[in-house]
Amino acid sequence: MLVDQPIAGSMAQGLIEVELKFIPGPGTEERLQELGGTLEHRVTFRDTYYDTPELNLMRADHWLRQREDSGWELKCPGTAGVLGPHTQYTELTAEPAIVAQLCAVLETEGLGAGGVAAVLGPMRLQEVASFVTNRSAWRLVLLGTDEEEWPLRVDLDTADFGYAVGEVEALVHEEAEVPAALEKIHKLSNMLGVPAQETAPAKLIVYLQRFRPQVYQRLLEVNNSSQRETTGD
Repeated sequence: MLVDQPIAGSMAQGLIEVELKFIPGPGTEERLQELGGTLEHRVTFRDTYYDTPELNLMRADHWLRQREDSGWELKCPGTAGVLGPHTQYTELTAEPAIVAQLCAVLETEGLGAGGVAAVLGPMRLQEVASFVTNRSAWRLVLLGTDEEEWPLRVDLDTADFGYAVGEVEALVHEEAEVPAALEKIHKLSNMLGVPAQETAPAKLIVYLQRFRPQVYQRLLEVNNSSQRETTGD
């Protein structure tokens, strides 16, 4: 379970994202239709991830990605506070904010004037992984609750290296709304037949495990020593 939410000073970047990853079955799309879900679109895109040769970003739980035709994103760790196997993140998409955070994490000064592409070389950031994803994006609203009816998004992804993963997502405005969003996500995941304790690794983590095993092992060692879950994307 990933609970993506802003760290201090990041509210201008967007809403709080709460999500659950799961392994979709052959009947997941049919079940979404039965529950009143609407297929918004099907899309194919390439994600490319960057880090230093020493993996300074990933080892600090920061994940820099460039999505084809969508721009840059940096996923950063947030604050603790949600009980259970959850981690909390904020997603930065404005390039000045991304560069500023990269400078802070990599302890680099004087590189904040340009965009992300301009600082890749000076910061020794290089491609770590790149793969294509086929996605079907669904939207639905769960009825019968007293709270405001947040629309839930369900993304069903299949990567070009054969790994399939789904994600149930809710967007909220305040941290106080996160527990209710989690309840809705759990309710929908139960309706989809997702085992209560299932945890599905992100596409990036599976990619590294299969094709960059030395990188994966280094990340695993860091996560075991800090007792935190690797998220990726």
